[in-house]
Amino acid sequence: MADRERLDGVLILGAGLAGLSAALTAGPRKVVVISPEPLMSGCSSAWAQGGVAVALSPDDDAERHAQDTIAAGAGLVDPDMARLLTCEGPEAVRRLAELGAPFDREPDGRFAQSLEAAHSRPRVARVKGDQAGRAIMQAVTDAVLAETRIQFRQARALALLQDASGRVRGALIEQDGREIALEADAVILATGGVGGLYAVTTNPAAVRGEGLALAALAGARIADPEFMQFHPTAIDVGADPAPLATEALRGEGARLIDGEGRPFMAAYHPQAELAPRDITARAIHRQILEGRGAYLDCRQAVGEHFPAQFPAVFAACRAAGIDPRLEPIPVAPAAHYHMGGVWTDDQGRTSLAGLYAVGECAATGVHGANRLASNSLLEAAVFGTRAGLAARGETAPTAPVLPAKASPDLPPEALMALRQAMSRDAGVVRDRAGLMRLLRLIETLAAAHGPALPLTAARIIARAALNRTESRGAHCRADFPDAAEPPRRTLTTLADLVMEPAE
Repeated sequence: MADRERLDGVLILGAGLAGLSAALTAGPRKVVVISPEPLMSGCSSAWAQGGVAVALSPDDDAERHAQDTIAAGAGLVDPDMARLLTCEGPEAVRRLAELGAPFDREPDGRFAQSLEAAHSRPRVARVKGDQAGRAIMQAVTDAVLAETRIQFRQARALALLQDASGRVRGALIEQDGREIALEADAVILATGGVGGLYAVTTNPAAVRGEGLALAALAGARIADPEFMQFHPTAIDVGADPAPLATEALRGEGARLIDGEGRPFMAAYHPQAELAPRDITARAIHRQILEGRGAYLDCRQAVGEHFPAQFPAVFAACRAAGIDPRLEPIPVAPAAHYHMGGVWTDDQGRTSLAGLYAVGECAATGVHGANRLASNSLLEAAVFGTRAGLAARGETAPTAPVLPAKASPDLPPEALMALRQAMSRDAGVVRDRAGLMRLLRLIETLAAAHGPALPLTAARIIARAALNRTESRGAHCRADFPDAAEPPRRTLTTLADLVMEPAE
């Protein structure tokens, strides 16, 4: 039987930028932050290279940023949520700078900003070229550690606690081998995305959709889970996870070439290297599939400046025996960012009372079918802050909390089989035969190992991908290559998704 503890405050599951932003604004309430990894470890926020997209220059504004966000999302972006994001973005970035995030500056003190794919203006605030995520997380982590009302516990969440009304009242966690039913006035999911469900990913391998699965098993509404963004230029050297060649390199003029040294992106899109990510990812996928290869040529655009301008990419290349100053970098698409997740409103509230979701595990509607480059850290900061402010006003009722059952672990060999199947059948290009094969594997693994959280998350993604009989944004169906009209979001629950799709 689990031990029981009571927190008169807010419980946050996850310690990335979204979760820690919520922790900082949930004051004066007490906060407990739960993460299976130490602070600054195992979260996607710290791995983010490109920076934060935000309209700060004199020739830019929030409306232009919103319009670019809406255009990239292929008809599924909620325009009101996009405008909320872009309007509150500048203040969010200034707050991060005040906490100590060392953004690159122009000589006159203004934020230096770079151009990335599908942006109409240079508006990505960076740190030393490709160090934004780690530098921002260091500043926010330092601020959290200075707050005595915020406690960090290295533990993992096993299930959400609920009362008879369905209200979320805390979480069942495992810490130091003990199961603890930790009750709280509000729970904020900030567990990250689903990249670890794929064999080829740029995400930490431990990020496997746990928050999505926990919320779905509790009955929460899920939005757009079929939309997984594949970063076009993961460094293709067989590493797990795959190191990333940031999009900022293409913003600086790096070109995508085939094995013969011929540029190929102009044949796929008029913006060539700066085409939206879904188009670029599919172009590279096709180049590789058809045997022509894909490489990122930075020799002229960056050249000798590589170690100083992009130190993380340079180090990853050198570790793989590649000198990007002298030779092109082999690249391939990799699972990078989940646009779908737990449905929320503009305060981070989910469909379940007492439960909030922020960051990549949430579906706010700002990304639609294809996230605009560098909007992810911005979303984490803006909506993490908003959720913390809202959650601090929660008071739990006195109704009894129901017992919760932990989901079983998935053995390593079963997890690898799942990851390989997800990359093969729910990857850059999908079809009915592959998705049905994937779902059969998931059912087989569930029968053998029980309802493990990664299996629940994978089932949700695969079912929604099977049900969406069109190609839109990052969701490409080889058997349904055209987009259907009018555009529609997926808004569902786990109970609805496990029913046979209407195909």
